[in-house]
Amino acid sequence: MQKKQLFEYAVIRVVPRVEREEFLNVGVILYCAGQKFLKCAFEVNESRLKAFSCEIESEIILSNLRSIEKICCGELEGGPIGQLDMPSRFRWLTATRSTVVQASKVHPGFCIDATETLQKLFRQLVL
Repeated sequence: MQKKQLFEYAVIRVVPRVEREEFLNVGVILYCAGQKFLKCAFEVNESRLKAFSCEIESEIILSNLRSIEKICCGELEGGPIGQLDMPSRFRWLTATRSTVVQASKVHPGFCIDATETLQKLFRQLVL
């Protein structure tokens, strides 16, 4: 029997007008140190985004989300943050910020398979 391992996750959300604090969930970032796992899953539903805020440009949102993905993967295109160790990248990605694309508070849990858990959270919290 496989042992459950601690993981942490945050929901990626789009906040079109930060001062209003309204948001739309568009992704999930999951970090599991025991499995050396840091990945994100995201999807921008154009119609939901436009219904939520007609002023927001989905290409800018997608560009920001792709940057998050590059940082998670530790790619060179992720810039200096993408070159940090995995825990530091997760902490940077989930730091509190007042931007259009931001992360929720970090939540813990236990999992056997981090990939499966990421997909489950993505289905529950985003789709």
